[in-house]
Amino acid sequence: MAKITGVTFKDGGKVYYFAPGKDRYKEGMGVVVETARGVEYATVVIPFAEVADEKLVLPLKPIIRVATPKDRETHRKNIERKSGAMKEVAEKIKKFNLDMKLIDCEFAFDGSKAVFYYSAPQRVDFRELVRELSQLFKMRIELRQIGIRDEIKMIGGLAPCGRECCCASCMPDFKKVSVKMAKSQGLSLNPSKISGLCGRLMCCLAYENEYYADACKKMPKMGAEVTTPDGKGTVVNLNMLKMVVRVRIDDKEKDIFTYHDYPVEQLKFKTAAKPEKDEEIPANLKDILD
Repeated sequence: MAKITGVTFKDGGKVYYFAPGKDRYKEGMGVVVETARGVEYATVVIPFAEVADEKLVLPLKPIIRVATPKDRETHRKNIERKSGAMKEVAEKIKKFNLDMKLIDCEFAFDGSKAVFYYSAPQRVDFRELVRELSQLFKMRIELRQIGIRDEIKMIGGLAPCGRECCCASCMPDFKKVSVKMAKSQGLSLNPSKISGLCGRLMCCLAYENEYYADACKKMPKMGAEVTTPDGKGTVVNLNMLKMVVRVRIDDKEKDIFTYHDYPVEQLKFKTAAKPEKDEEIPANLKDILD
């Protein structure tokens, strides 16, 4: 087991592990660490923990020091200069008539470089732009193209549920989601109902997928014929949370039909002998997949 301290470089961002050394830290404390990108300012989110060696990439880099008042002031100034820098770069992009959308920027803690994130429908030749920005900011300039999901993660926003987007608030890494997850949960396959602000499948579809995937194995299929305590009928609705099945029972002699709800354990039905093959993705859903 290795001793670690977990830090993040952005609110809601991915947690990175560093060797704590002899110091002791508190949650929310600022620290200075060395990364592949150079010296950076970070915030402690896990003061101390032990993690199995196989879950780490060893050796861990040590935390350089607890942030001093000067370090905190430098970090604050880097954040404050972002808005002005974004405005200036946007003007330069307009000047060169480049087809790109500026998303965010960040300055290296040691002032050695500035990184600007943008999205674009195709490759952009920004060599002239970089040269002019280097002269303007007097430091090394990097331009990084990002996808639509990364864009929403950076700028945030309110999701269809009314809460802040998971990717921008509580989800360090993007989860793999699929249309099959939506079908397993009985959701409408209307793109507007299962896609987030980014126009892709909502990340939260993966949160309860394990439960629904297991429940689907125990439930009959929609439209399947089942045997109930009151006779044979056809499945018309499934309640995965309560594990209850609504069945339509036809009385051909009286020419009437009735609906009954049954716990799944009271029903007899055939289960699929082999896993179902992945169905073809409907055309109206292809645009919301990565």
